[in-house]
Amino acid sequence: MSRIGKQPILIPEGVKINIAADKIEFEGVKGKLTSPLLPGIKAKVEDNQLVIERTDETPKVRSFHGLNRTLAHNCCVGVSKGFEKKLEIIGVGYRAKLDKSQLELNIGYSKPVVYKVPEDIEIVVEKSTQIIVKGINKQRVGQEAYIIRSFRPLEPYKLKGIRYAGEKLIKKERKAGVVGV
Repeated sequence: MSRIGKQPILIPEGVKINIAADKIEFEGVKGKLTSPLLPGIKAKVEDNQLVIERTDETPKVRSFHGLNRTLAHNCCVGVSKGFEKKLEIIGVGYRAKLDKSQLELNIGYSKPVVYKVPEDIEIVVEKSTQIIVKGINKQRVGQEAYIIRSFRPLEPYKLKGIRYAGEKLIKKERKAGVVGV
């Protein structure tokens, strides 16, 4: 049996769950999310816990078990607490500014990069070098953080660019044969 799939999901206060034939709907203080119920998987609520079970033991259904439980857990956490990713901007003169629904990044190009913030995502600029991406859908938060990071990924020699908070990188040595640098 799947180690992850057999763990029950604790339902936080204020989260309502509606189980349909092919999906589980979650509604909480942050919003609404839907998790799919893949073929061969069923769900039920017992003692303020959501239990995900499989109907047969075929390899395909067994592989879906842990995935389905994780997707449901992410929805449950998303509608109650939400998710966030922190980004840091490193470099002389590199900074971010938020204007209404547009993130303006000055990251070493001749013109600033303007990024339109999606409606389901919230972006907060704490300092001019720290960006926080927030939302209720874990996949969407990670995707938008990745898109912002891809505008100027860290270069390996001086480690300038945009990185996730706490990301560990190894600085490369300069290239052999370079004189005067």
